[in-house]
Amino acid sequence: MTRNGTLIRNADWAVVWDSAAKRHAYARGVDVTLADGRIAAIAKHDPAAPPPANMDVVDGRNALVMPGLVNVHTHPTTEPAYRGVREDHGVPEQAMTGLFERMQAFRLDPEGQRAAMRLAYAELMSAGVTSVVDLTSPFEGWMDTMRESGLRVWVGPGYASARWGMTAPQTVTWIWDEAAGRSGFQRAQAIMDEAERDPSGRLTGIVFPAQIDTVEEGLFRDSIALAQDTGRPFTTHIAQAVVEVREILRRHGITPIQYAAQLGLLTPRTILGHAIFVDEHPSVGWHTQRDVALMAEHGVAVAHCPSPFARYGEHMKHFGRYAARGVRMAMGTDCAPHNLIEEMRLALLLARNAARDIAGADTAAVFHAATVGGADALGRPDLGRLAVGAKADVVVVDLGHPLMNPPRDPLRALVFHAADRAVRRVYVDGRLVYADGRPVHLDVREAAGILAESQARMLRDAAQRDYRGRDGDTIAPLSLPFM
Repeated sequence: MTRNGTLIRNADWAVVWDSAAKRHAYARGVDVTLADGRIAAIAKHDPAAPPPANMDVVDGRNALVMPGLVNVHTHPTTEPAYRGVREDHGVPEQAMTGLFERMQAFRLDPEGQRAAMRLAYAELMSAGVTSVVDLTSPFEGWMDTMRESGLRVWVGPGYASARWGMTAPQTVTWIWDEAAGRSGFQRAQAIMDEAERDPSGRLTGIVFPAQIDTVEEGLFRDSIALAQDTGRPFTTHIAQAVVEVREILRRHGITPIQYAAQLGLLTPRTILGHAIFVDEHPSVGWHTQRDVALMAEHGVAVAHCPSPFARYGEHMKHFGRYAARGVRMAMGTDCAPHNLIEEMRLALLLARNAARDIAGADTAAVFHAATVGGADALGRPDLGRLAVGAKADVVVVDLGHPLMNPPRDPLRALVFHAADRAVRRVYVDGRLVYADGRPVHLDVREAAGILAESQARMLRDAAQRDYRGRDGDTIAPLSLPFM
């Protein structure tokens, strides 16, 4: 028999969208019908009504149904290779970040990138992500995994006019090649066009000049013009490192956020990657206090990814303050682990610590950012919410999991306690993509072994690129010595 959709029957709890109040709300004992790629109905369960014979029926008792999460900033083709490498790595002379040293020394080969991507996409699904922005320097086979996964993907082929180098721990250099930047821009346009021709309808382009400090002005202006002309979102890394802020101040006498405003990069279709080191951040020590107001005034969204910064002792100051001042907040993972539920928890804990106030952020605020906030930043009001007519991107959470109990407030239980361990099923466009602890369509059986071999080559070959000639084991030693 041909099935005409899925009925999640008698869901114990559901996170539904209250369009009048523009916020999520709880509902109890509901039927959620998925048909033709959309949410066809959300209705109070009628125990007397028999289940339809022509639909897949999922028992919603002891389950939470919620909208799929929207991850607006990831690097899934490289970051899994840094497991066991970057967690304790930092350079004190560069305000503790190890970003510039790693980017110069470590390069993963395409075989490793493909394996990393499979593992990362599986991890994204396991934490309830249905939409992901994949920001990558493109390589052969990149979009094959996107298609195979079943996820909804924004394809962000990166390009830049310069790359970072180092000559000493305290010295970062910018090695310029504007022709390479232009060539990368042309290639990115072709890749985005190809993505949007994909018959799945799940792939979309996002314009991605890599960093505010590595792209020349003309290329930035052409990039934002392309985004506006094509209706695509636009993103770049900005205010992600003290080194970067100091360099933009040296070049232009203004902060990265103010420089972006001057270039016309701050628009409602813009997603700023990180935007942590604004002019009022204590690690910057600059005299203006204009950056947050500029972001709010221009309607940009911020892709907040707390864990990579928290690892070396930094954090946004802070989520609640940005939101209260009118900045649109969205969530990303940036690096491994690609667990957006854990990022939500960390975001609200860091906000409370920065504010020294439990009201600095709460569960509802970070969940909004990880759903509606990300969807709206991408220009997709049909995502990130459980509402009739929205896309059928839906997550079913197991309330029977021990860490979800007692389920007095299931979102709090999910964010603070269970995270990915309680995610039972994930649907994209009404199609099941994750169930029983594994992706439905994505084969990851060999990926871990391939990635381990590629990581070993990456660490060995670091000696050819590192400014001191060190291999990876010297740059990032193991956490414990050998006997």
